[in-house]
Amino acid sequence: MIKVTFLTNGGKTVTAPENSNLLRVSLREQGGIPFKCGGGLCGTCKCRIEKGIENTDAIKPKERKHLTEEQFAAGYRMACQTFLTGSVSVSWTPRPALQPVGRVAVDGD
Repeated sequence: MIKVTFLTNGGKTVTAPENSNLLRVSLREQGGIPFKCGGGLCGTCKCRIEKGIENTDAIKPKERKHLTEEQFAAGYRMACQTFLTGSVSVSWTPRPALQPVGRVAVDGD
């Protein structure tokens, strides 16, 4: 078993089998990595491997469409495309909270 620490989610640490997909671990364990498509098309699950980048598999072609070489060098990956061979700590930019929709004034209010 490997450990995955979700730094942006209060440092939540979970265990997972080796060769697990990072996004699937996040979904299963409520890690909090944002996502939309889950298939490498949108880039929403961009995250930074803060520790353990050596415990990730090779960069995929789909990731190259969303991330630059500089981002890869800084430890960024797409969670949906990343498989883990050992323990990692991961962070991401939190998505802004949705603002409540207010009531629209109508003539006569």
